[in-house]
Amino acid sequence: MTLSDAFQPLYSLSGLGVGFLVGVTGVGGGSLMTPLLILLFGIHPQTAVGTDLLYAAITKAVGTSVHGSAGGVDWKIVRRLSSGSLPAAALTLLALHALGAPSLSTTHLISRSLGVALLLTAPCIMFRAAIMTRLAGFSERLTDRQAHVLTILVGALLGLLVSLSSVGAGAIGVTALLVLYPRLSTARIVGSDIAHAVPLTLIAGLGHWLLGSVDPAMLIALLTGSIPGIILGSLFVGRIRESVQRTVLATVLLIVGARLI
Repeated sequence: MTLSDAFQPLYSLSGLGVGFLVGVTGVGGGSLMTPLLILLFGIHPQTAVGTDLLYAAITKAVGTSVHGSAGGVDWKIVRRLSSGSLPAAALTLLALHALGAPSLSTTHLISRSLGVALLLTAPCIMFRAAIMTRLAGFSERLTDRQAHVLTILVGALLGLLVSLSSVGAGAIGVTALLVLYPRLSTARIVGSDIAHAVPLTLIAGLGHWLLGSVDPAMLIALLTGSIPGIILGSLFVGRIRESVQRTVLATVLLIVGARLI
């Protein structure tokens, strides 16, 4: 039995825990799973990111089917985000290949990128309402053309962050879209963000697979635990005060992000 085989039950247990938190809070699993794999299990950062990207692609595909069937996806926004994120993801993967991934330089790059992404995610979780209030005037003045261009730029940023860290397509993406499209409901914004994350994480994950940085056995173990975890967590929605959830999650992400940087 290899060390990886010995860890399979623990990967599934971790998937259960992260899935539960995702179900309760709605926070993207990458913000929790990737740091967990790196800091607790000692997984190589690029393997953790690559495996988590495919994990996210599968779980978010299920979420997209639910939101899409209910008419909760604005496909125009998905196209705008994708036109920025997918080219950015491809260029980032080419850059990693040129750096000789996996290598010492890419390890440092991915670890620091993950730290930065977590530090950006934390205030988006903690202060989303305040951010939207602060930028309300800016949001109201935006024309559709300006929103279009800014959405592409946001997509490019997400493509870079997600390809390097597997983090960003959740809290950061939703916050940006709420500012750019204030007239859309939060549910429709969330559905559109999840739908956009599917092709982004799939392409980025497959790119990491080609670079040799995906562990299929670990991926299966994580999915085995996370799917029941998400279902279980969804049963507890509303039972824990949202302000407590945001404070605890943001604090954890800030601490982990600072440590990775």
